[in-house]
Amino acid sequence: MNAFGKRGGAGGGGRPQFGVAKPMKSSSSGGSAAAAPDPDEAEQFPPVSDLTANLDGGPEPTEAGVAAMDRLNTRQNASGDAASSKTEGFEAAVHRIKEQVLPRLLERVDPEAAATLSKDELAEEFRPIISEVLTELKINLNRREQFALEKVLVDELLGLGPLEELLADPAVSDIMVNGPDQTFVERKGKLEIAQVQFRDEEHLFQIAQRIVNKVGRRVDQTTPLADARLQDGSRVNVIIPPLSLRGTAISIRKFSEKPITLDMMKGFGSMSEKMATILKIAGASRMNVIISGGTGSGKTTMLNALSKMIDPGERVITIEDAAELRLQQPHWLPLETRPPNLEGQGAITIRDLVINALRMRPDRIILGEIRGQECFDLLAAMNTGHDGSMATLHSNSPRECLARMENMVMMGDIKIPKEAISRQIADSVDLIVQVKRLRDGSRRTTNITEVIGMEGEVIVTQELFKFEYLDESADGKIIGEYRSMGLRPYTLDKAKQFGFDQPYLEACL
Repeated sequence: MNAFGKRGGAGGGGRPQFGVAKPMKSSSSGGSAAAAPDPDEAEQFPPVSDLTANLDGGPEPTEAGVAAMDRLNTRQNASGDAASSKTEGFEAAVHRIKEQVLPRLLERVDPEAAATLSKDELAEEFRPIISEVLTELKINLNRREQFALEKVLVDELLGLGPLEELLADPAVSDIMVNGPDQTFVERKGKLEIAQVQFRDEEHLFQIAQRIVNKVGRRVDQTTPLADARLQDGSRVNVIIPPLSLRGTAISIRKFSEKPITLDMMKGFGSMSEKMATILKIAGASRMNVIISGGTGSGKTTMLNALSKMIDPGERVITIEDAAELRLQQPHWLPLETRPPNLEGQGAITIRDLVINALRMRPDRIILGEIRGQECFDLLAAMNTGHDGSMATLHSNSPRECLARMENMVMMGDIKIPKEAISRQIADSVDLIVQVKRLRDGSRRTTNITEVIGMEGEVIVTQELFKFEYLDESADGKIIGEYRSMGLRPYTLDKAKQFGFDQPYLEACL
């Protein structure tokens, strides 16, 4: 016997070739004893007939696997030309008539006088003039078409043109204009093409200018980027050519008229009842909270909901690039940054406002978003008598949130060792609330994490709650559960100071 098998029989004095299997069973009854296979060896491998069944590539594909591959093939073969927002039917007819009526209407109307009227008053004034123009053009419209035409014309003169009907739609949460020929909206977490159109690039640019001019900003070749807000608080970003290659791009994050509360978010399935209890107590007990998440994950909504728990007797100062927070507290002062002028002077940054806010006797400071070195000033505020402060930050996990805060402090001119920065964060921040928009469009609170302190050079955290993915329903909805870790919270002492220690402990365990 050698390492590679048995020697051959009578004629097999030579060594067998490496990797060549000898037959396990002899087909002839004769032969020497040496040629007979060892029974123990014969059972080492399954019969050849059993092996041939799997020669063509492994297990049979499941129905789910086939369906998944079909989706990939469909996506690969889909045409990119389908994303066009050219309107059809009734809306298209109204817009065509509007293009004929508008020039003649402007000849008969004083734009400055029209700007002083409300939309309803303007529609009333327009009605007879529109009838005259339609008669001149020999266009006959029924009552429905005439009302639609009046609305479109009023929106064109006083409002934001085609965007007005999207802004009026309560189901729309985001509006994304990618040039004059393509507009997308988000409904229930899903993107879809919107059936609106602009005349041309000039028409779209005029609307963009109208938006930013109302809040004292500008957009032109020297400043092709601008952040603004609408009268209802909706957040707007504008970017124009040559930076945007498809023409003027407008992104609008709509403001919810009805304030979202933690109980409502619980009802939507964004968190469990115990998590809602924890966050209510965190807001009321002046814990320092950082809300972490990606774009469109619901950070600002969460911040607004948490702010509802602030004591009405406290002075709250909010600081934002474009004001969108809507607090219901009586003693609330919103501050907003200012961009530089044409000479590049006069800019007021978030950091400037944070430093100034410390001189305004605030009880709490709330930052709309931490982006840079202002993080250090916020931490200093949290650690010097302004506990209960809150802020949002872009990151994918609580641990990454802490790392980003460290990096933001180091972006500044202050030369502090990294360990000292980490210690400052650990001493200042109490809770990190991680929010996420899942692939089915739903927004979930995926983590509530405590910041405990330092262990060596590392910030130590403790997870109180976590969302765990379980499955996906037939209609694509994600199924999961909010799981409590069953740990005693380190922030219990803060809750105890306000008399919430018992419900806080019960919710965590």
